[in-house]
Amino acid sequence: MTIARYFGALIFASLVACSSAQAEKRVALVIGNSAYKSVPKLANPANDAGLVGGMLRKAGFDTVDVRQDLNAPEMRKALREFGTRTRDADVAVIYYAGHGMEVDGTNYLIPTDAALETDTDVYDEALPIDRVLVSIEPAKQLRLVILDACRDNPFSKTMKRTVASRAIGRGLAKVEPTTPNTMIAFAAKAGSTASDGDSRNSPFATALADHLPKPGLDLRKAFGFVRDDVLKSTANKQEPFVYGSLGGDDVPLVPAKPVATGPQPNPQSELRRDYELALQLGTRDGWEAFLAQYPEGFYANLAKGQLNKIGAEETRASAEQKAKAAEQEKTRLIAERAQKAEQEKAAAAAKAAEEARVAAEKQKQIEQARADAAEQQRKVAEAAAAKALAEKQAAEKAKAELAAKQAAEKAEKAEQAAKPAADRQLPEVGNQKVAALSPGPASTLSAADLAKSVQSELRRVGCLASAAEGEWTPAAQRSLTLFNKYAGTQFDVKLASVDALDALKAKPGRVCPLVCNFGFKADGDQCVKITCRAGYRVGDDNECEKIPEKKPVARDEPKRRDQERKDAESAAPKSQASGQMICNSAGCRPIAKGCRLGTTNSSFNPAVKLPAEICN
Repeated sequence: MTIARYFGALIFASLVACSSAQAEKRVALVIGNSAYKSVPKLANPANDAGLVGGMLRKAGFDTVDVRQDLNAPEMRKALREFGTRTRDADVAVIYYAGHGMEVDGTNYLIPTDAALETDTDVYDEALPIDRVLVSIEPAKQLRLVILDACRDNPFSKTMKRTVASRAIGRGLAKVEPTTPNTMIAFAAKAGSTASDGDSRNSPFATALADHLPKPGLDLRKAFGFVRDDVLKSTANKQEPFVYGSLGGDDVPLVPAKPVATGPQPNPQSELRRDYELALQLGTRDGWEAFLAQYPEGFYANLAKGQLNKIGAEETRASAEQKAKAAEQEKTRLIAERAQKAEQEKAAAAAKAAEEARVAAEKQKQIEQARADAAEQQRKVAEAAAAKALAEKQAAEKAKAELAAKQAAEKAEKAEQAAKPAADRQLPEVGNQKVAALSPGPASTLSAADLAKSVQSELRRVGCLASAAEGEWTPAAQRSLTLFNKYAGTQFDVKLASVDALDALKAKPGRVCPLVCNFGFKADGDQCVKITCRAGYRVGDDNECEKIPEKKPVARDEPKRRDQERKDAESAAPKSQASGQMICNSAGCRPIAKGCRLGTTNSSFNPAVKLPAEICN
């Protein structure tokens, strides 16, 4: 074949392709997902998408949109835009290379940002095959979907099953298109997996690029050749499969080339026409083909000049490209330096902030230590003050007990002088002491130890003010009565019992309210002395009241009362007296005839019993 025939056939094929494109519009969408974020990267899908996209462009498709490494929103957008282009198209082709999976009989294409931690995530993070079919549905003559997505899926090995009965298949599930003139080609038949291969492209993509663009070759036969090549290259381990049906006419992806007819070119004018054809093409391949046919002569020299011109243009374009790349690299380096400076500035600011935080934390610890030391000093001072107050109260109490004991001894002597010896053996009602009964056989404490233990616990819960003794005294009985009142118990107050001791030990803190002597008030668990300002004193209601002005007529009244008290103490008891004595803040005196010694409630605290003279 001469060069003229070669160029003539080439131009004729171009004209035929142009007229065919005007008569039949063909569009394609090619997607290759390799860079997955949650699983290892796939090696070949991006390369396979480039190979198939280039093959479709050479096959004369009107538009071929090649997309790579799409996340879920990007894949939906690409399918939506492609669906718009297929509305006026005759042939629509979608090729997808990447991960796919089957869940409950439905096939899904997996975007690069999918995590698929559970089996239900596939409904939100992946795209079903029906969404792909919707995008090509408007095409008029042929709808072709090619899925190179049967690879071994790593998501199915890690995702959690929310329902045990939900099936997750190996590879893709069989699918039957519901619209006519629709074909779906799998890289491996349903239920099996496809190989990525050992080279730059997968065996399936390589076979597609070899057979699909053959002019006039029916698709069913072309996919049969693809099947044979893949089986051969994978040692019969991978078998591609096609689902769907077409009509009886041949349906090629690339139309057949028409047979050239008409008179043959004149051999005498072939040289000039070949040169003109090469000039119209204006490519390196065209001029090299011309020189191969005509290596010498005038036109050969012209062809060499055209080749030199093309070489100079290529050199200029290469230099321009290199300059542009250098400028971009320079801009990138400047941006990186600026970013590095900003990072260093941010790191310095973060370091300064951290140092300030550490210093503030240390200062806080120092202040906390100072506060703890001050609090400890306060507690020590309060403990010392409480100890001093307790010692003072104990001294006052011992002094009062001594005075009461001396008064009791005087009363006892007076009684012994006024009564017979037999009556002197009887204990006084007010000072009667009841010995504590021995505890039951279950207790190992003696009667004295039990009485003392019960009184110690009564002191702890705030019901007894006096010291614990080995005898069950009337004061202890009154204290147990108070405990029964405030604790809601009903222990026998005439004796100390193990049950009462256990109940007292079960109380974690104070039970009876704090009762203070006259001139003192409760402050927490302590009694503190009431201090009145100048011109005021503690009144009968235990509150500060103003001191009344002294009247001249009452100037000698206190002296008279003191004298009467001394006379009463020094005078012998009269024979008609009962022989009992009563003592209070005014002193001690004998009980009048016809009266007896008893107790009465305190006006300040009804729970406290005070000695009193009771007369009929």
